[in-house]
Amino acid sequence: MPRQLHLNAFLMSTGHHEASWRLPESDPHAHVELDHYVRLARTAERGAFDSLFLADSPQLWGDIAQRPAGALEPLTLLTALATATEHIGLIATASTSYNSPYNLARKFASLDIISGGRAGWNIVTTAGAEAARNFGLDAEPAHAERYARAAEFLDVALKLWDSWEDDAIVADKAAGVWGDDDKVHPPRHRGTYFSVEGALNVPRSPQGYPLLVQAGSSEDGKVFAARYAEAVFTAQQTLADAQAFSADLKARAAAEGRDPDHLKVLPGIVPVIGSTEAEARAAERALEDHIVYTHGVRRLEQLLQLEPGTLELDAPLPADLPPEDAIEGAKSRYTLIVELARRERLTVRQLVGRLGGGRGHLTFAGTPEQVADAIETWFTQGAADGFNIMPAVLPSGLDAFVDHVVPLLRARGLLRAGYGGRTTLRERYGLPRPANQHVRPALATV
Repeated sequence: MPRQLHLNAFLMSTGHHEASWRLPESDPHAHVELDHYVRLARTAERGAFDSLFLADSPQLWGDIAQRPAGALEPLTLLTALATATEHIGLIATASTSYNSPYNLARKFASLDIISGGRAGWNIVTTAGAEAARNFGLDAEPAHAERYARAAEFLDVALKLWDSWEDDAIVADKAAGVWGDDDKVHPPRHRGTYFSVEGALNVPRSPQGYPLLVQAGSSEDGKVFAARYAEAVFTAQQTLADAQAFSADLKARAAAEGRDPDHLKVLPGIVPVIGSTEAEARAAERALEDHIVYTHGVRRLEQLLQLEPGTLELDAPLPADLPPEDAIEGAKSRYTLIVELARRERLTVRQLVGRLGGGRGHLTFAGTPEQVADAIETWFTQGAADGFNIMPAVLPSGLDAFVDHVVPLLRARGLLRAGYGGRTTLRERYGLPRPANQHVRPALATV
């Protein structure tokens, strides 16, 4: 079978453009309305998307004057969406810095069971002092320390998901034996960051463990992804950068002894779709006209770790910005934004406009054919295994993509026509179900 695109719907309140909530069509309260997310999930499922994804952070994001703020907790919301859908994968963001392995492993195993094998975990380390102060810390842990903690967190979570063998439940009513104690394996983990004694109190789930997703593109992030990730969400601005990132990440996975085809790279794309290119450009301009630039400048100064009032709207970025190695926050996003501004010689006003649409992800305004062409080019030229679809406006942008771009991708043989029956999220991503680490493979007979 020819290689097929993987599509993930990144759902964010009224859309990824920061001004989307100001459009006449938008409901500024949609970010906390279950019906809104049920509608979006069913639309993505109608387009046979592999999965949908919810971002999250254990803090109130930014200035609530800028856009709808606050968010429903993703594992709770996805459990509700599991009952409203049948096929689509359900990927939740959860932090390794501000959770414990036992509770989080239990929650993801529960979602996987409830959904019939559709759970995924977007693993984040959470940058920012604001989140740290919500958990009793004076400052965020150093970048390298966050990733060291994340690696141990994953190791513990894998032990917990494997603490029950698949056939541990005997259910022998006649003998009065419900389960086999010999097939339950407490982790008894003692490490630098965690001590976890007992087995998980949830049986092994349909997928064994959820699809493991990662989104950091810093050096530490790529090392982590090469070891653990099965799908990577990334922000890339050019075809050449995306090709280099994908090739590098797959080579790193191979060096870890992994099959590089078992690591799927999905760049983000923010499509603004019109029946003509002029219509798409007009829709893009309408969104830009609703940006409140004082909000955008303040957020940009925070990201670049500059004092308030440093940036001038109609001037370029200062020449003496801190180097990436001095940044303890989102290193890769910092570098991407600075390089974008330098490469395209953008003023701060122009940069804020670009970031307002996708926070550094590729933005694209055009006809359905032009959007499909861009996706096909990146997919066939080694830049992507699929895409994180990030509509600028929701629900209309997702409707337009499913109704007008998906049929074109199917006609070109790049996207399957449907789900083809009940499958797990891992199966849809072409990944094997992981073997339990406590079960030795059968010896070959001569």
